[in-house]
Amino acid sequence: MFKGVGAKVHNFNFRFLAAAFLTLNVAFLGACGGGTVVNGSDETAATVNGRPIKMQEVERAVKQQAQGQESKLSPLELAGARLQVLQSLIEQEVMYQKAEKEGTVPTDDEVTVELNKQKTASGKSADQIDKEMRDAGYTEADVRDQLKKSLAIQKLNDRITGKVGQPSDSEIEAFYNGNKEAFVKRKGVKLAAIVIDPTSSGEGDSTIDQASAMQKYNDLVSKLKAGQDFAQLARENSEDQSRFQGGDLGYLAEADLRQAFGEQTAAALMSQVQIGGLATAQSQGKLFILKVQDKSDRDEPLTLETPGVRQQVIDSLNNNRKQLLAASYQAIAMNEARIENFLAKKVVDNPNELSGARPAAAANTATPSNTAANTAPANTNAASNTNATKPASANTPVAKPVANAPAKPANVK
Repeated sequence: MFKGVGAKVHNFNFRFLAAAFLTLNVAFLGACGGGTVVNGSDETAATVNGRPIKMQEVERAVKQQAQGQESKLSPLELAGARLQVLQSLIEQEVMYQKAEKEGTVPTDDEVTVELNKQKTASGKSADQIDKEMRDAGYTEADVRDQLKKSLAIQKLNDRITGKVGQPSDSEIEAFYNGNKEAFVKRKGVKLAAIVIDPTSSGEGDSTIDQASAMQKYNDLVSKLKAGQDFAQLARENSEDQSRFQGGDLGYLAEADLRQAFGEQTAAALMSQVQIGGLATAQSQGKLFILKVQDKSDRDEPLTLETPGVRQQVIDSLNNNRKQLLAASYQAIAMNEARIENFLAKKVVDNPNELSGARPAAAANTATPSNTAANTAPANTNAASNTNATKPASANTPVAKPVANAPAKPANVK
C-alpha cells in the first residue's frame, strides 16, 4: 500500500569511500592537492590506546572530502578540516578496538564475500573499479582494511542493540497517538521506473549518447508492450540505483511528483495514467519509463490496523532505543580510551602560525560547499542521528529523482 524505509543499497564507489568510513559510528552501521601534508605523511596524528593514526590517513580523507579542492583552502581551513577528520578516525578506531575485544572482527573470507558483493552491486567493470580506487589513493589492501573495520563495528552494533526488546501494545498506541500526522497516505502515486541515462556515468550504464539511449528506450517499450515483466526489465536494464528494487521508486506524494518531474508530468500521472499503466518522462536529461503501481486521489489517515503501520511504529520505537543505546555505549568507550591527539596539541601550541588567507588563485572563489572545511564535523555520536519523537513518514520513497527539465509523459500503449 505504501513503502516506508527502503532497503539499503551498497554502492561500491571509491570516490566517496573515505568519507563514508569517516562517518562510521555504531548507530549508523546498524541506507563523502597540493599543500596538505604536514611534516610528512608518516607522522603520527594521534594514538588510541597506543595504536597510531597516521597523517597519511588524515590527508587522504581530507582530499576525498574536499573533492580535489583542498589546494584552494587556507592553512586555517585545512587545519580545521584535518581536526574534524582526525576526530572521526579516532572514534572509528576506538570502536574497532572494542570490536576486537568483543570478538566481532570478521574473517578474511567474510571480508572477501562482502567486497565481491559490493563490486557486483556497483554495476561497474573491474577496470572502472581499479581506476576509481587508484584515483582515490587506495590500494586493495586499504579497501579490505576499511571494510574489515566497518563489518567489525557492524557486528558489535548488532550485539549491543540486540538487547533491545519489543515495545508493549500500550507504547505502540501512545507513539501512534502522539504522531498521527506522520501516518497519512498523501495524495500521490506509487511508481516504478526504468531509467535510461544518455551519459556514461559508470552506474551500470549501457548507453553513452542520445542515439544509444533512444535505441534502448524503443527496445524496452517494445518488450513491455509484448508483456514482459517490468520489474525484471528494470533490474536488468535500468541505469539507476532503483534497479536493485526492481525499479521501485516508492510512494511519491503529489508535491514530490511536481518536484521530481514538473507540473505537467505530475498532473498527467495523477489524472491520466491508471494503475498498472505506463508513461514516459524526461528529467535531468534522463529518460524514464514509469509504471503506476498504486495511487490515491486524496489524503488518507492511516490507523494501527492499516497494513504495515503497526510494524512501522515498532520499527521507529526500536530504532530510537537502539540508537540511544549505541550512542551511550560509544560514549563510554570514548571515555575509557587513552587518546593522544598530537595534531590538536600542535594547533594549541602554535595558534598564530595558521594563516586565514586562501591561495591567490582561490582568493576570489568561494570555498566549495562540500569541502571538508565547510562540512559539519563528521558525526560519530550515535545520539545525533536519533529521531526520538517522529517516525519515518509513511510516504517516504525508496528513491526520488530530481527534475530539471521535465517533459509531459506519454502513455505507452
